[in-house]
Amino acid sequence: MSAEDTRAATDGSAGRADGAPPDWTAGSDGTPRRRRGRPARGESGGGPGTQERILASARELFAERGYEKTSVRAVARGAEVDQALVHHYFGTKEGLFSAAVALTAAPVTDRIAALDRVAPDRAGEEFTRMFFRIWENPVTRAPLLAIVRSALTHETAARIFREFIAGQLLSRLAKTLDAADAQLRAELAAAQLVGTVLLRYALKMPPIATEDAETLIARLAPVVQHHLTGAAPSAS
Repeated sequence: MSAEDTRAATDGSAGRADGAPPDWTAGSDGTPRRRRGRPARGESGGGPGTQERILASARELFAERGYEKTSVRAVARGAEVDQALVHHYFGTKEGLFSAAVALTAAPVTDRIAALDRVAPDRAGEEFTRMFFRIWENPVTRAPLLAIVRSALTHETAARIFREFIAGQLLSRLAKTLDAADAQLRAELAAAQLVGTVLLRYALKMPPIATEDAETLIARLAPVVQHHLTGAAPSAS
């Protein structure tokens, strides 16, 4: 057990077994929100905006150093708060990373929630355009890319990211589909697009990395549409 986890365990702030921060709960939109309560008196740096400063520091450090090399102490230093406050609000480093993932992916979760208002025969194009709209924008792409890189290089980060994707993104997409195999359809559609964005923005492999986004959308949307609503192959 690391020194950070030992401290979290001894002061009662360790994260729950499911990796979520102890003082946080899912809001109506699925994003994490801290339960009511105040930090203990005497913890320096508390006050309005404290959680936001901590999360901003965490996102910056996770992006710069990756999951393994980012410490709770460094996050606290970057947010100009006492380390105990980080543990109070987010539990362990896993809880902090979970909250950072949820905040970073909020633009995606918000737009997926809107897909249930889209006509089924347009779901493929809308889902594809949503993905590209987020990834083509440098403001939303940079933190997402940083989170993905952390997930690709550290098993704990990968598990947290995987659980968030399954629980908050793919399950929401599956709920918009009227099919017995909705979860599989959602995963196949997402895999098509995630593979593309990794090649385009992370690995920067031409011609995908250099092709016009509209051209890629035109090629991908029919395939995504098939995964979402196309007839399932008959058993041979």
